[in-house]
Amino acid sequence: MVMTSPTTANSVNFVNFVNSVLRVPPASPAAAAAYFGASLAFHADVSDVASALAAGGDPGFVVVDSRSTASWDQGHIPGAVHLPTALIPEQAPRLLDPAVPVVTYCWGPGCNGATRAALALAQLGYQVKEMLGGFEYWAREGFAFETWEGGEQRAADPLTAPVDDADCGC
Repeated sequence: MVMTSPTTANSVNFVNFVNSVLRVPPASPAAAAAYFGASLAFHADVSDVASALAAGGDPGFVVVDSRSTASWDQGHIPGAVHLPTALIPEQAPRLLDPAVPVVTYCWGPGCNGATRAALALAQLGYQVKEMLGGFEYWAREGFAFETWEGGEQRAADPLTAPVDDADCGC
């Protein structure tokens, strides 16, 4: 960013400050379109997964919870397949149809377990996406979940989902 100093007698241009956002310039529109298009091929968001599952019928994908049994018992998405990452090579062929895309999830955005599970499944030949936000955002957005004690549902967190509307408009 080039700035003109108001105290310079001859209005000499000088480099003053480039903010952190623009220190590295944005990608070209073509590069950005390729990147964001690829991102959508690899990721699904909690609201979109919930909407597809709630629509009834076959959503065209299966949801896989890649966490431990203790985590699964604490809470999981209804209808999800429990397949901890370490067991994927051994159990995926028995539990998953290779013709059906898989959506993986783990705890939340601070956990890369769903990424590791997605990698393991892709290496076995499955089409896979990672659900951004994981179980944390599933619960925070107010979607029903199951525990070892039965079903639960919490009120939507207004910082993660619209309180009075099922659609965020994204």
